[in-house]
Amino acid sequence: MTLATDSAVHTEHLTKIYRDFWGRDKVRALDDLNLTIHRGEVFGLLGPNGSGKSTTIKLLLGLIFATRGTAHVLGQPAGSTTINEKIGFLPEESYLYRFLNGEETLKFYGRLFKIPSKDLKRRVPELLDVVGLDQKSRKRKLREYSKGMARRIGLAQALINNPDLILLDEPTTGLDPIGTREMKDLILSLKEQGKTVLLCSHLLADVQDVCDRITILFRGKMQTLGQVRDLLQVRDITQIQTRGMTPQQLTEVQEFLRRTGVTDATITHPTTTLEDLFVRVVRENTPGADPRIAGNGQ
Repeated sequence: MTLATDSAVHTEHLTKIYRDFWGRDKVRALDDLNLTIHRGEVFGLLGPNGSGKSTTIKLLLGLIFATRGTAHVLGQPAGSTTINEKIGFLPEESYLYRFLNGEETLKFYGRLFKIPSKDLKRRVPELLDVVGLDQKSRKRKLREYSKGMARRIGLAQALINNPDLILLDEPTTGLDPIGTREMKDLILSLKEQGKTVLLCSHLLADVQDVCDRITILFRGKMQTLGQVRDLLQVRDITQIQTRGMTPQQLTEVQEFLRRTGVTDATITHPTTTLEDLFVRVVRENTPGADPRIAGNGQ
């Protein structure tokens, strides 16, 4: 049981079968999942709709029970009340009290975790700053929030108890490119603090940017598992990068490759990502703006 106690998440033969009224198997939502998520890593749980991602999260949170197999979270059986205060969860749709404002929302959830008022008075504005809600926005009722703002306050709610494990389901939904970049930077900062992050997202570029390892589920079964860089590496193609080559040097390199029998070599300039370009253009053209700060997703 060493892995179960030392890992952030550890499952063995975890299976969930939904049955009909007569007790017959109807849907095998998750099939024999064996998974270990190490403490302090960002892990991506990927798959198309109906692949078992949401079922896995519900099992880890103790919202549903496994048909067979076991799941441990932070060294305790999944669903144990002793670990609830160490888990933060941002669902795909945040169901928050719309008549409260941003500050009131965090204070409400802080009291549920029995956080002392003195600590809440310090932590609430800190979290609102972290997720990028300005002074005006944090005083507005949640019913007036845009979807991007709702994601931000939802994330702050998931972090109010300073959890060791954070489950994020589609965290960048509704965010513009600047907000998306800030969300990814925040996920990486959580990792630097020693937190474990389990990320579910259909935006694969976001997963690639922040995750250490990923698994892909399909039809309830794990299809692949590994380091992102290893899974994405094309091993039969070699890439060499350098700066400032003259046209003559390029010609000499091409001639050298031909002499050694390499006839299909392509020499091009590397490209950035569209996200990087978008973020750079916006920040460079915002007068007086701190390049580390963007809008509120409105």
